[in-house]
Amino acid sequence: MKLKCTPDDFEVEEKVNLYPSGGPYGLYRLTKTSLGTPEAIDAVLAKWNLARWQVAYAGLKDKHALTRQYLTIKAGPRQGMRQTNLEMEYLGQVAEPIHAKDIRANAFAVVLRDMPPAEVASAAAAMEQIGQFGLPNYFDDQRFGSLGKCGEFIARPWCLGDYERALWLALAEPNVHDSPDEQQQKAILRDHWGKWPQCKAALARSHRRSVITFLADKPIKPDFKRALALIRQDLRSIYLAAFQSDLWNGMLAALLRKVCPAESLVAQKIGKRELPFYSALDETAKTTLRDTLLPLPSARLHLQVGPIKQLVDEVLAAEGMELRQVRLKFPRDTFFSKGERPAIFFPSGVAHEVAADDFYRGKQKMTLRFELPRGAYATILVKRVTDINLDAEDAESEPASQSASPVD
Repeated sequence: MKLKCTPDDFEVEEKVNLYPSGGPYGLYRLTKTSLGTPEAIDAVLAKWNLARWQVAYAGLKDKHALTRQYLTIKAGPRQGMRQTNLEMEYLGQVAEPIHAKDIRANAFAVVLRDMPPAEVASAAAAMEQIGQFGLPNYFDDQRFGSLGKCGEFIARPWCLGDYERALWLALAEPNVHDSPDEQQQKAILRDHWGKWPQCKAALARSHRRSVITFLADKPIKPDFKRALALIRQDLRSIYLAAFQSDLWNGMLAALLRKVCPAESLVAQKIGKRELPFYSALDETAKTTLRDTLLPLPSARLHLQVGPIKQLVDEVLAAEGMELRQVRLKFPRDTFFSKGERPAIFFPSGVAHEVAADDFYRGKQKMTLRFELPRGAYATILVKRVTDINLDAEDAESEPASQSASPVD
């Protein structure tokens, strides 16, 4: 089975509740191919000579895909633009910048290729189960791109006041996504860490070098706390979101292990964790999970003693932390999100089509179509369909027994 043989094999389109009715913000539909959302935004900023603060978008879309999403630009050009791999269509003016709450759903069309009959049958059975039992609402690997090879989230030492460690992870830690140039620049930092004038002289001109320049100005007593604040605010927010999302995934994993028998769960690695997926749920477990909203952990939460607090405390204890420590004292423009997230989600419009594969002779392709609520990851569904292989016998039967604990 093969996925994303071409960008057109993975399509996503935002469905938004936002309509031009006048205002200071230009509304645009951004269509991009083989380009991440941040890279596309950078291209727009450069083309139209815009400041980053002028642009707002509601979500990040997959790089290796054909995607359509919406963005707003304060006092933006009332025209479209076209470049290699991206197109901007001007739709009119709106009163407020776009926000995640404006997304109604995301519609997907995903093509799986090079499939023998047995894989087609397994994927079709999985789609039936997904429609009936939903999926764990995990944050997927896209959320954890800032996690380096050592597996330590940048925000963890930052919360604990170890600013030098957080800065090292942000600037010098190797990452599987690093380009050759990035690998070289990070190696320079690792080789000369603490020797700030030498670092500054060896580094190429970049945002990273600007941070090191700040440290080089006072090499005897470097201010790592303020150096962290010099990292772009959007990147700092990504670091916090990654750590918070991992903690939330750990909470959901612990909940699933409480309400589902161990034999009904199959592990899948996401980020740094092995997370359980279920094949089916009895009615008690399904009701419990469907009705459960898990909070995003941060010091802003005020939890009463009970099952939710127990989940939060268990996950944070494994990190050597308490809930009160999930906060940043500095800078004030970077903070953990507050809110709740459903434990499981149910795709709508779930369907699939099977046809002869035009790429692989003698094999079949399956096109999956579905809509997901805001915040749910299509790649979670794809992983469930492709990587977790269940016997046909298992696919047709629910677990014999489940012990579900109500969660308030």
